[in-house]
Amino acid sequence: MDMQAAAELKSTLQGITLPAEKAVLLEYAVRQRAEPVLLGALRSLPEREYESLDDVVEELLQMQPANLSKPAEPHEESGQPPGGSKDYVTAHPADTGRVRDLDPL
Repeated sequence: MDMQAAAELKSTLQGITLPAEKAVLLEYAVRQRAEPVLLGALRSLPEREYESLDDVVEELLQMQPANLSKPAEPHEESGQPPGGSKDYVTAHPADTGRVRDLDPL
């Protein structure tokens, strides 16, 4: 479950009386017409009593596998501005701030 879905689930469960067991959370979500993916997330919760909605969301977010892959190393910069054009970093003498046509006619 990603953070956006967790926030949506939390919003869906607003108004439920807490603490609540997993079955009560699921029943309330069904009555609120929660999306199937949110219902599936609630079904995956361990059987226990949840003290708050934050407790529910934290449990769901902990269940995600840790991302153990090493982030990609940054590439060395080329030193050139985007597109390699000097016009990108050099002001045009007649620059008025408007967009100018760079295509030669």
